[in-house]
Parts: sequence; structure tokens; C-alpha cells
Amino acid sequence: MAKAAKRLFICLDNAGREVSLERLKIYVALPDAKAERTRHLRIIDESGKDYRYRSQRFVAADLPVSIRRAVLQAAYPTVQTGGTA
Repeated sequence: MAKAAKRLFICLDNAGREVSLERLKIYVALPDAKAERTRHLRIIDESGKDYRYRSQRFVAADLPVSIRRAVLQAAYPTVQTGGTA
């Protein structure tokens, strides 16, 4: 079975969550079907842990493959994302 891809989202609203989320920062979202059914995303926030946040706080980051790869490499420097450097 293929591993679900991590998705990238940009935070637009951090009201009440200023310690956990930064506006206009790109965050990694982990696959979570239950969260999505309730209009939430499982986001790895500033604590480095994943929590559910309302999806209205974010917009999907539709990035070119090379940029997406670079963002994920920066978020997970010890994980190889494939391709050449």
C-alpha cells in the first residue's frame, strides 16, 4: 500500500493560537480522514507535534514539485525526499 503524501498548507488565521501557529507560514498536514470529515486538518505546529485545527485557518499551498520537495526537506532534514540535490 502506498504511503499517503504529506500536504502543505499556509496559515491565514492564527487568532487565539498565536503560540502554536504563525500567519503566512507553510505547515505540513498529515493524512487524517476523521479530521477531514469534521473540516479539520492535522497540522504539525510550532511545538513540533501534530494537532487538529479548523481547515478554515489554512489554504492549500499549491507549489511546483521542486519547491514542495525543498519545503519538505527543510521540515524533515533527516528524511530523503528523492531526486537529486
